[in-house]
Amino acid sequence: TVVDAGSAGRPNRYYRVRLANTYNPDPERLVWIQPGTFWMGSSGNEVGRETDEHLLTPVSLTSEFLIGKREVTQEEFAALMGANPSGFTGLTNLPVENVLFSEAVEYCRRLTETERQVGRLPSDWVYRLPTEAEWEFACRAGTTNRFSFGDDPDYSLSGNFAWHLGNSGNTSHPVGTKEPNPWGLFDIHGNVWEWCWGQHSDELPGIEVTDPIGIVKGAIGVVRGGSWFADSSLSRSASRNWWYYESRTTQVGFRVVVGKPLPE
Repeated sequence: TVVDAGSAGRPNRYYRVRLANTYNPDPERLVWIQPGTFWMGSSGNEVGRETDEHLLTPVSLTSEFLIGKREVTQEEFAALMGANPSGFTGLTNLPVENVLFSEAVEYCRRLTETERQVGRLPSDWVYRLPTEAEWEFACRAGTTNRFSFGDDPDYSLSGNFAWHLGNSGNTSHPVGTKEPNPWGLFDIHGNVWEWCWGQHSDELPGIEVTDPIGIVKGAIGVVRGGSWFADSSLSRSASRNWWYYESRTTQVGFRVVVGKPLPE
């Protein structure tokens, strides 16, 4: 399937994706994403826009990757790491939260080793955190709206797709209990913020970029997707937020990507 979409401020040539499923070591947990191009960030007329979402940036991703259908659960995290740092417990399919950036990275490293040992992972691919560009590309799923499910100006649809401040009861919820985005990703809007690889920036590049990675330095990382304690507007596809790499909060978890290793 080829999706070629455009909207105000986003010419069609910067939003082209091709979907296929040529290799997937775990179809129950992973979704295949083909290379493509898209507009990252938000245009000046997007309702709810924050300053760190400009400048609107055309991005090309040249390598395929797989991304987790769901946020990593407490059961999955504890099985590999031997402990569960989460503040909300009681159900094993709750998303892991209260997790440090370094712990999320270590989880991915251990999962890479485990999957290679059982022959489910090519030698040149790894489990890792998504880059911001990979995350937003997968979240948008070929759309150019505020959310992957539409602009939703009155937020009447958001409760079908996201756990947020208005419907969460001030707690996280089991993964996969809301509707997925068009590419089959659950909780990509809401539930817990998700760590991405890189450092938070005050703005996007605003010029055409290819395979942007970001670097990890300083104290402040970038998280995406909104959370159970965030307003609906913060779960928009373009919404960006920050958190300290080595500080815990029950609002932050992560999902994995399977793809080429990122440069050190």
